Amino acid sequence: MNKHHEPTGPSDGDQITLRGPAELADALPYLMGFHPTDSVVMVALHGNRGRFGGRLRLGIPRSPREWPFVSDQLADCLVNGSERRGGRPDGIVVFLCQDPADGESGRQVMERLRPFAQRLRTACGALDVPVFEALCITDGRYWSYCCPDERCCPPEGNVLALPGTSVMAAAAAYAGIQVRGSLREMEARLTPRQPADHEQVRALDAAGLALVPRILGGAEREEVGAETLALARRLMKRLGENRPLPASRPDADAGDDALISHDEAAAVILGLQDRETRDRAAEWMEGPDAEPALRLWRALARRCAGAYETHAAAPLTLAGWVAWSSGDEPEARVALGRALRSDPEYTFAQLLHQACNEGMDPEALRRCLREERAGRKGARSRVVRTRQATRSVRPQAAARPSAPPAKARPGAAAARGRSRRQEEQRGRSEHGRP
Repeated sequence: MNKHHEPTGPSDGDQITLRGPAELADALPYLMGFHPTDSVVMVALHGNRGRFGGRLRLGIPRSPREWPFVSDQLADCLVNGSERRGGRPDGIVVFLCQDPADGESGRQVMERLRPFAQRLRTACGALDVPVFEALCITDGRYWSYCCPDERCCPPEGNVLALPGTSVMAAAAAYAGIQVRGSLREMEARLTPRQPADHEQVRALDAAGLALVPRILGGAEREEVGAETLALARRLMKRLGENRPLPASRPDADAGDDALISHDEAAAVILGLQDRETRDRAAEWMEGPDAEPALRLWRALARRCAGAYETHAAAPLTLAGWVAWSSGDEPEARVALGRALRSDPEYTFAQLLHQACNEGMDPEALRRCLREERAGRKGARSRVVRTRQATRSVRPQAAARPSAPPAKARPGAAAARGRSRRQEEQRGRSEHGRP
């Protein structure tokens, strides 16, 4: 589930009024930052003028048997979440977005999802929050589940406005708001190729055999972490020196993939499974490090093929963190959502996902990571100063003059001379000499 909250908006004089289902349908991609495919989106409205508030998105459950439970959960999450942030919603707008299946028409999609829309309206009404509008968007058209007037909402639906031609599109362009394509396209940038790349799987197998015993053994854990970060830093430098040309996102991603070998990707992916190594990699979150780091984490997530899908939680979470830190909340939510889909129990992704969804300022975490980095640098500098001091003492000790030889006691030489003469006299008497 991705819960979206209202960003800092324009001043009252710059606000835009949306009138009717057509303008609501056209505004949805600008509210989310992308076209939400295969999704249910709910947006809270506040005040007499229906100011947009919190919003959430969830993939449409495949089984209709899940719709009642999911509807209750979504309504409760949006209403109670809005209350925690300071305001109970006065109304809700619901969007159901899904492409037709093979052989299915847009109208058939609308009718198939009608029970889900009705269940969502009932769940919101049970919390005393009315649904002002519920729209189905599919196959380039939209239908209203709330408007019975066929003059404005005919059975065949209404055609969506051409992209970039509405008042909302003009206002978004003026405000610098970008729509990054569809949710499916955004997820494709973070998803391994299918079928699985067998060469990459073999490289991951080999890296696992080489690195996992060293990490789990404990003695070489820090060494593996240092090797992982050094290799990641080299890959970031390589990516930074080869900026993608203006091209489609798939082409840009393919260019990044070509710059990273299977063995390099496998070594970093396995190394990032260590929590401390991953946390240190999270420090590349701002400034000139952010852009190449995000490209690297995306590329590594695309390499987690086959049985290594759960290993993608680490690079996906790092990608989500860097995107959030850089102000790109739509990509952050998509990346963190995929990380939790890869490993629902991944704590770092859970915490970031919650913080991003609750509208927290990432600066608090950035400050914490900066302090961690500064603390390590301070500790290293103290160690270096200690070593330099030790080296400066040792030469002095080596140059210290050796103790002078002990001086002979006065008379010692004369005593040795008398003893020698006495021995010679004794020898002559023993041989009969005078």
